[in-house]
Amino acid sequence: MKEELRVEAALFSAGRAVSIDELQDATSLRRKEVEKALKLLIGEYKKRLENGETALEISKAGEKYVMQLNSKYAKYGKKLAKMEVPKKLLKTLSLIAYYQPIKQSELKGMIGGIVYEHIKELKNLGLIKTKKSGRTFIIETTEYFYEYFGFDTTNKEKIKKYLMKKIMGVKK
Repeated sequence: MKEELRVEAALFSAGRAVSIDELQDATSLRRKEVEKALKLLIGEYKKRLENGETALEISKAGEKYVMQLNSKYAKYGKKLAKMEVPKKLLKTLSLIAYYQPIKQSELKGMIGGIVYEHIKELKNLGLIKTKKSGRTFIIETTEYFYEYFGFDTTNKEKIKKYLMKKIMGVKK
């Protein structure tokens, strides 16, 4: 069986971003074989997407890889897709995205002690990163956050404007 088909099957089945180590474990392939297969698959899916032959893409999210719907087609799968980010975390994640970089202590002032649990969960999902700063942490979103939510930019000011527009649209 071709290595790229084994890697493709593993990515499809995972339904989330996975590391090369996880792909090795799932496919019983060596690291070089997984890396080669990923490179081939990324190029193949990109070409097929450009030719209008698929709605899927394989992209790198930090040090992990994910098979996902291209952002142009995400709206067609949204109603059927199970949301991986628990709703209880969305307010915290939105505040982080809007105010980033934000101190954990400031975030605690906004939402209370539950912030510690939420930060742990959001870090485990790969959506935020933290950096020690004195007695607190500085929190920001990750590249994976932008990919997961289909942002076509990592410009924090543009993200802030987008979020404000969405919030104002909800209130109306």
